[in-house]
Amino acid sequence: MSDPATVIPLPQPVLLPVESSAERFPVRRVYCVGRNYADHAIEMGHDPSREPPFFFQKNADNLLPAGNAFPYPSLSSDVHYEVECVLALKSGGANIEAADALDCVYGYAVGIDFTRRDLQGEAKKLGRPWEIGKAFEHSAPISPIVPASSLGHPAQAKIWLEQNGKRVQDGDLNQMIWKVPEIIAELSKLFTLAAGDIIMTGTPAGVGAVARGDSINCGIDGVATLSVEVV
Repeated sequence: MSDPATVIPLPQPVLLPVESSAERFPVRRVYCVGRNYADHAIEMGHDPSREPPFFFQKNADNLLPAGNAFPYPSLSSDVHYEVECVLALKSGGANIEAADALDCVYGYAVGIDFTRRDLQGEAKKLGRPWEIGKAFEHSAPISPIVPASSLGHPAQAKIWLEQNGKRVQDGDLNQMIWKVPEIIAELSKLFTLAAGDIIMTGTPAGVGAVARGDSINCGIDGVATLSVEVV
């Protein structure tokens, strides 16, 4: 039996480059972890105690593969960078045990969670969702994915971001309040995870505003680097 016709053309799949491979990683969903580094929680005015993690989402087509410029978004005059370690899942499930969680990870990347901070702040005050501040077009630049089969599972590595040559974020993956296996385990209690899911794991302290013309360089030592021009 042939596939049924569609009333509009099928959306194009979101495919991310894989380091040193002609193959691509197909994206299903994008999850993000909020306030997962203590110093960043403090700078945002929150208590960094180990409360249960909270999550929000971006859309798969918000991802911006390496080599593309970031267009400064509309309706905002306060857009912030947030460098993050990114997970790409090859499998999933519900209620995954933390001891088994790393078996779900295909690979790692470095990404930026660009945020319309002024719109996010308004949403917070009104008790509304954050999508207008987080899930806008091109808001998640991401490096090629590096397979864990060649990299392993980094638990300690410098994560950093430079703005116009000045280092403004400088942390370490070991500063995460919730570590990678715990993030996957906790997220799988709320959603059924699956192959193709992307998880952005939070940002260290030092977030700040960008302007058109800025040059942003970021990386996780031993994992990946990423360069983005703001236009």
